[in-house]
Amino acid sequence: MDLRGDALQILKDTSRTFYIPISILPSGLQEAVASAYLCMRAIDQIEDDPNLDNGTKKRLLQNISLTLQAGIDGFPLDAFSVGFKGYENSLQEVSLRIREWSILAPESIAPRIWDATAAMADRMAYWADRNWQIETEADLDRYTFGVAGAVGLLLSDLWNWYDGTQSNRTQAIGFGRGLQAVNILRNNGEDLTRGVNFYPAGWDNDHLQKYARRNLILADAYTNSLPNGPALQFCQIPLALAHGTLDALASGKEKLTRSDVVSLIENLMGVNAKAS
Repeated sequence: MDLRGDALQILKDTSRTFYIPISILPSGLQEAVASAYLCMRAIDQIEDDPNLDNGTKKRLLQNISLTLQAGIDGFPLDAFSVGFKGYENSLQEVSLRIREWSILAPESIAPRIWDATAAMADRMAYWADRNWQIETEADLDRYTFGVAGAVGLLLSDLWNWYDGTQSNRTQAIGFGRGLQAVNILRNNGEDLTRGVNFYPAGWDNDHLQKYARRNLILADAYTNSLPNGPALQFCQIPLALAHGTLDALASGKEKLTRSDVVSLIENLMGVNAKAS
């Protein structure tokens, strides 16, 4: 089985934001980033599943975390399926195949991805247990760190592992937080229909816009400090889409159109081609 090709196809099916930047990464780094993205997408799908109650989400996520913590040089074929028993027909494919995504990365970096995914699954279980009650900005900071800021830290580790690229870790957290804040803004209506509100008490869209822009300032600094190479090429695309989405929402649009996304990416790819 071509696990790498399979992973890229699942990526293409699940994320218009991250498929392209992952698909252009060099061999080795591509498998590592794809592994990290798909492992985290696997648990994210469980966190967001409208057909699962919060207690079930907590249990499934904690089972995944415990399984990842038991990894040594991989995982037995049934390592995750035991924890999914009874939900095989209701969970998304990306979640059910988390074992495959966990072993996609090169052996020398895979345990770092298992650690990050296990920690995130535990944090998601915590928030599911309290029904994502965000009362204060500090709560929002905790949530956006747990599910996204920590991803920025993982990416910094992946860049360093691959070619020694150094990056500012505080700014890396802002990179993750900024992208997540834009997602919260974009998905607010959908979240409210399932009884979840990520806005702190008294906040409206303007407050979330300001929160997102504060963090995107850090994200810009993070990206602009990266040297020419795969890390910079990767980060530029989701960051540009985040800025574009934020501007679209501020002007009253629901989201970027597909043609907007294509245009933004093509412009970036053209600039990168000229730079190289």
